[in-house]
Amino acid sequence: MNIQLIHIPKIEDPRGNLSVIEHEVVSFDIKRVYYLYDVPAGAERGGHAHIQQRECLIALSGSFEVILNDGKTEKTITLNKPFEGLLINEGIWRELKNFSSGSVCLVIASEVFEEADYIRDFNEFLASKN
Repeated sequence: MNIQLIHIPKIEDPRGNLSVIEHEVVSFDIKRVYYLYDVPAGAERGGHAHIQQRECLIALSGSFEVILNDGKTEKTITLNKPFEGLLINEGIWRELKNFSSGSVCLVIASEVFEEADYIRDFNEFLASKN
């Protein structure tokens, strides 16, 4: 599956830790950054794949599960560390669920928003893999 868990550099300090995300960490030019928060209990986010966009997901606070599918294999990854990111390349279906209370999901994207880049129907996604 075309995903990768990455370590985000952490500078430890008694006053509080600091992590920095630059081009070298995510391996793509950063064109958009957004975050999900106040996700109600039981709600799900995602439910799509991208044709070209690559993303890095980070649990800045709390935890959530990312269910990934490449058309052949399904895998679930729990994100719960602010110094760990999940790189998701194009062509991977993703669903985010089981958000803990107060969780924040940061998304760093390789492209600006373009609706035409989204595949929002799972059956259409599967058909695109054949």
